Amino acid sequence: MGKVLIIGCGGVASVAIHKCCQNSDVFEEIMIASRTKSKCDALKEKLTPITKTKIQTAKVDADNTEELIELINSFKPDVVLNLALPYQDLTIMDACLETKTHYVDTANYEPLDEAKFEYSWQWAYRDKFKQAGICALLGSGFDPGVTGVFSAYAQKHYFDEINYIDILDANAGDHGYPFATNFNPEINIREVTANGSYWENGHWVETEPMEIKRVYNFPQIGDKDMYLLHHEELESLALNIKGIKRIRFFMTFGQSYITHLKCLENVGMTSIEPIEFNGQQIVPLQFLKAVLPDPSTLGPRTKGKTNIGCIFKGLKDGKERTYYVYNVCDHEECYREVESQAISYTTGVPAMIGAMLIMNGTWTKPGVYNIEEFDPDPFMDALNKWGLPWVEDFNPTMVE
Repeated sequence: MGKVLIIGCGGVASVAIHKCCQNSDVFEEIMIASRTKSKCDALKEKLTPITKTKIQTAKVDADNTEELIELINSFKPDVVLNLALPYQDLTIMDACLETKTHYVDTANYEPLDEAKFEYSWQWAYRDKFKQAGICALLGSGFDPGVTGVFSAYAQKHYFDEINYIDILDANAGDHGYPFATNFNPEINIREVTANGSYWENGHWVETEPMEIKRVYNFPQIGDKDMYLLHHEELESLALNIKGIKRIRFFMTFGQSYITHLKCLENVGMTSIEPIEFNGQQIVPLQFLKAVLPDPSTLGPRTKGKTNIGCIFKGLKDGKERTYYVYNVCDHEECYREVESQAISYTTGVPAMIGAMLIMNGTWTKPGVYNIEEFDPDPFMDALNKWGLPWVEDFNPTMVE
């Protein structure tokens, strides 16, 4: 059916590429492009014997818009799937604008020198993408991504208005290391050490990092400590879901992770402010990333499950209703299928689905959109088909 250019070759990209190759009827050709071409070549060599999808590779610097434009013009993809770093969203969007190519990503833009992420930078492209006649689909991972699709699905099928949403992200996986992050350490630690916040009654309520803790009994996982964080989908859901009074995001962390993180923070290793070391400028967090285990190596040693979903409370036909929809993913099953742990799997599968729905025209409309602004049903069907089946509970335990 078409061609996709995938920028990035880390853990999430590897999953998305595997899933594109399973879906050869849609993804007839893919190009994997990264700063490290050898990683792209290794993946091509592994997948070529087992897929009908034609795979090409290229070296590209995703910080360089001109390089990206040249690559897009030479390959002529139907869609660009951005699985690079969030710092690189805008250069890739600029290249898509210049070449009039559809764009999909999994995480919103954040500047390299500031621990801040919000949609304003990407929403500023709305008119430009509309005028160019191309679509930008923002946040087609799991959270953001599937959590937005779950919200749109709940709104479409079960509620007249949704007043409360709690997004719960639990990872009960054990990789055996005293401390490691399940996705890019730099992004993960910036996210966790930032102030928390939630949306309530039309404004943001800010909290100290990890200040608000709850314990929740997750299906198939059990009781887990979870902490309120700021997360980007809160911003778009607050605008796009009718009747919202409060949205919160919680993520689980074990005590060992919290203790290690606090120690690293106390000695300055989580800082993004450059320091001078042996005559060179280094960023402590980037150095820490270099010495921590690479998340892409955690797959073969991680056991256990993830559970990510949304709990809704609102009104239907004047009556109060609650609804919980979630996915449970097994780390070992993911590794057997695509040689990845479940954190990368739960982001990489929705990335492929988003690119597919844009490519086949199901979701194409000019402009810049968050995922909950589209019809959720085709995406929900695809989740069941491509490895992330969802479960519904119409009488869930609510979070206090």
